[in-house]
Amino acid sequence: MMYRISPFLRRFALALLCGIGLATLWANLWPAGYYDFIEWRIADPNLPDWIWAGTVTLTPFMVVTDMLMALFFFFIGKELWEALVLERGSLSGRRAGLPLGLSIGGMIGAAAAWLTLSALIETAEEAVPGGGWTVPLGSDTVLIYLFARMAFGRGHPALHLTILMAISTDILALLVLGLSNPNLSVRLVWLALPLLAAVVVGRLFGRRPSVDATERRRLRGQRLWPYLLAGAVSWFGTAASGMPASLGLLPIIPAIARAERSFGLFAEAEGLLNDPLNRLTRAIMWPLTAILFLFGLIRGGVDLLAFAPTTAVTLGALWIGRPLGLALAALVLISLFGNRLPRRVGWRHLAVIAPLMAIGFSVPAVAIGAALPGGAMAEAARAGLVLSLLAGPAALLLARILKV
Repeated sequence: MMYRISPFLRRFALALLCGIGLATLWANLWPAGYYDFIEWRIADPNLPDWIWAGTVTLTPFMVVTDMLMALFFFFIGKELWEALVLERGSLSGRRAGLPLGLSIGGMIGAAAAWLTLSALIETAEEAVPGGGWTVPLGSDTVLIYLFARMAFGRGHPALHLTILMAISTDILALLVLGLSNPNLSVRLVWLALPLLAAVVVGRLFGRRPSVDATERRRLRGQRLWPYLLAGAVSWFGTAASGMPASLGLLPIIPAIARAERSFGLFAEAEGLLNDPLNRLTRAIMWPLTAILFLFGLIRGGVDLLAFAPTTAVTLGALWIGRPLGLALAALVLISLFGNRLPRRVGWRHLAVIAPLMAIGFSVPAVAIGAALPGGAMAEAARAGLVLSLLAGPAALLLARILKV
């Protein structure tokens, strides 16, 4: 049974699209004002080298991408964690094989297509041979959900499978992005800070009170401030280590006291649960709407004159590489290893899921800054990400043709 999905997910998608649309208009009608806005120097904190490598400049670009978007990845990371560990979780036990396998297959296909097309058609002077392959690994959970709901309806198992794949793709892509950073060094020792924060807060506050626990013990288990403090420490340690700062809140998710069973991905019924993990998630729902609008505004401004071979490479990786990788993974997992599709999900549904997963914006937009040189090449890649959103309407047309 698939429970009703929270209406916030649709609001997130619309807020992101509005930000992208406004940013593109702004970047083309008044480019100087747009780039002055996203690069505005708010402050220049002076941190010792042993804490932070290089100079730190707070700009709207950094605040939104590295700080505020950590809340969004906490939001989807929470859903992935619950799917893995809770009773009846969507990825518990053997259920994890197919969605994770399809996600990994799509990521491999996207990376392979990027490398192949880069070698064949890339002309940018700043391009590095074999570089940039992490850009198309991720997808966009909220935008994929928006189009998948229109394609399958809100209660269909194919919608559930699509969301699972989008979440796992985004989290895995961020992890690969962090681990493939060539600048990683001894600074990785800072990752001990998130680990320590998670262990301490988990042992002191994250255990569920026993049935015969005192009222004081129960109240202590419902406090939120220890998790907020642990989250701040975890974010700082992750950022200082050189890993993507947007991953900074993920380490504390397993340490937060949670419900005993899952109601499904982004289930509206979880709004009635009073465990700390669901209370924290509810607290950031409305702020996330504004954050995703700002992310679209900061990252979505596309110069219509920025089209270049990098744009074609980006689109080819997402529109050709990911669907092909997904299709090959499906053939291997289902035909050779005997994995079964969920009930009421067939090959026609997978044919629609493939172009849906070719949508890439939020995580690839984060990856551009770390994987590509700045300037024209990054702008051309960003144009490809925005154009990839056209895969959504294409998937809806295919769904109508196939009558899924």
